[in-house]
Amino acid sequence: MLGVGIVGMPGSGKSALGDVARKRGVLVLNMGDVVREEIINNGLELTSENLLHYAEELRKKHGRGAVAVLVINRLKKLLFEEGKAKALPKVVLIEGLRSPEEKNVFEKFFDKFYVVAVHASPKTRYDRILSRNRPDDFKTIPELKERDYKELSFGIGELMAMADFHLVNDNKPVHEFIKECEELIEKILNLDC
Repeated sequence: MLGVGIVGMPGSGKSALGDVARKRGVLVLNMGDVVREEIINNGLELTSENLLHYAEELRKKHGRGAVAVLVINRLKKLLFEEGKAKALPKVVLIEGLRSPEEKNVFEKFFDKFYVVAVHASPKTRYDRILSRNRPDDFKTIPELKERDYKELSFGIGELMAMADFHLVNDNKPVHEFIKECEELIEKILNLDC
């Protein structure tokens, strides 16, 4: 089974690549969704502050690969629902990697694991985040900058530097970036696992 991880700063366009993969029948898991579920399951309100704090605490307690372990547990649960093993997907895409340690966890689980880095400038990313109006997003530029520093402390920059593939999602029409995502997904689906 081939694993593909997407890394990028908040608002860079990771979910666009995930959407393209889903349309091609690829199983897509979002690391942020796993953390959001943990927050709700622990009776906390889903806010940007709680999301960052909870993710930070998970990593402090269990290491920088902690969220990857939660994602693998969720994947195993999906593949073995009701005690029955399902057919393994050829490719699993995971949105939202944050550290080289998460990459290491996934490399041990998957037969082969690639990382795709999605890049966009802070101005572009902040404009996107402020306009998408997700309940767990910060609402001001200073808060977004603070979030960036937290995310970078998790190891995003290191992981982006180690990525196997790079996409730039800045100063171009959405349809052009989607086309680049489609081309990359096609390339990945044709790789030998």
